[in-house]
Amino acid sequence: MLVEERLYVLRAEFPPAAYLEAYKRSGGLELQTKILGRMLGFFTTEVGELNSLVHLWGYESFEDRAKRRALLAAEPAWQAYLAEIRPMLHTMSNRILVPADFSPIR
Repeated sequence: MLVEERLYVLRAEFPPAAYLEAYKRSGGLELQTKILGRMLGFFTTEVGELNSLVHLWGYESFEDRAKRRALLAAEPAWQAYLAEIRPMLHTMSNRILVPADFSPIR
């Protein structure tokens, strides 16, 4: 298993609540849950880099991740969602994390 950590920093004029409302209303949450499958967590920050969102997704392998991300990108509703939220984003980054053998997330 591997974990993808995605970090979005929003532009100052868009609070995390505005992003989360759009994510739920526009179907982004529903599509990601259906296609990507294993959401491990979705967070806003209170300390550190503010106006940020962090979400974690679990995959069986890098190939599984690539396949699921391609299916998501092919969805017209996902593309419409991206058009709505892209103006909110200042930066995006992601990391692929591999759990240690003693990690509770395996």
